[in-house]
Amino acid sequence: MYRNRLGAFGAAYLVYLGVKAIRERGSLKAVLADIDVGKDRGWRTLWDGFVVGVANPKTILFFVAVLPQFVDQGRGQAALQMLVFGLVFCLIALMSDSVWGMAAATARDWFARSPQRLAVVGGAGGLAMIGPGVGVAVSGRKD
Repeated sequence: MYRNRLGAFGAAYLVYLGVKAIRERGSLKAVLADIDVGKDRGWRTLWDGFVVGVANPKTILFFVAVLPQFVDQGRGQAALQMLVFGLVFCLIALMSDSVWGMAAATARDWFARSPQRLAVVGGAGGLAMIGPGVGVAVSGRKD
């Protein structure tokens, strides 16, 4: 019974956040205007991304669980093989994440040029929260 009330509270909160996002969708322009994208902020963002990547449990699990399967004990120097595999992984991740970052910055700039686009994004985000909130409320467990 406790979980049902907690689930209902979570569903109601999602719907509340969605309605709030829809009602305040016009304020996204002000939020984007407050973002400081100076040179110092770029390095800070790069550092934050590095720290998140290094501390990400999925990355740690990948290095511990997947990479050792590709080490060939017959060739010796397992530590060097792991280092090379890790560097290749980091290089691929850097290229991939850089492309995603540039695409996100381009999309942000495109959306920021039009208040109507920002309003549509705010409304869509609100609906994206209301939908699961209503789904959880309607399909909640009955135990």
